[in-house]
Amino acid sequence: MATPDPALPEGRTTHAAHATRTTRTAPEARPAGRPRDTRLDEAILTATQELLEETGYPALTMEAVARRAGTTKPAIRRRWPSRQHLVIAALADTMGTAPTPDTGCTHCDLIEGIDTLSRAFGGSLGRRTLPALMAELADDPALDRVFTETIFHPRRATTEAALRRGVERGDIRPDADIDLLLDMLGAPTYHRVLFGHLPVTDTLAHDVVMTVMGGAATPSWREHYQLHHEATRNLSETRGPAGR
Repeated sequence: MATPDPALPEGRTTHAAHATRTTRTAPEARPAGRPRDTRLDEAILTATQELLEETGYPALTMEAVARRAGTTKPAIRRRWPSRQHLVIAALADTMGTAPTPDTGCTHCDLIEGIDTLSRAFGGSLGRRTLPALMAELADDPALDRVFTETIFHPRRATTEAALRRGVERGDIRPDADIDLLLDMLGAPTYHRVLFGHLPVTDTLAHDVVMTVMGGAATPSWREHYQLHHEATRNLSETRGPAGR
């Protein structure tokens, strides 16, 4: 996991102290009756994630998920109506739908939010799942709507909120194009997953956020960030190897 350089003003805390916990994506609502077994929901999502890592999306079957989860195909379909819906739920569970925290540190929050993509897709799951799933979404508007409403819009909303808080704090220029910044923050990870030309590294989120901040940040943020790192570097040099 990438570790951001905090550069925090007095009184602020790092995102590590406010880690965002991923919550299981709930299946579609069902009529009142016997309570749903949430342990089975979790087992199904976990089995789906494991199989996506092992065999990829094209080879995934509901039967294989049922066997791995110790349940039946009808039990899965009562929760998710199709293989595609199940995979979208599994991705939402892996990536999180509210990834960007509010710790008082603009760039720390953005790094934490974007790093959820790196953690989710740093292995084989992303490469074995997203390209084929994206192709199906392009030909199925209803399924595309499920994906955007379950994953894309909720994730984007939390990152947009972080950027707007950055504007309010004076960290990001008020004339910054928020939609463009959102695209720039997420695009590198998705691009690497879809095309596989470069790995999704542990430092990618940090590198992307700091590059974006390099163009969008205010002079006051740059000054504070520079002063903080000069002080950190001087302290490290003063302590030397023995004092570490």
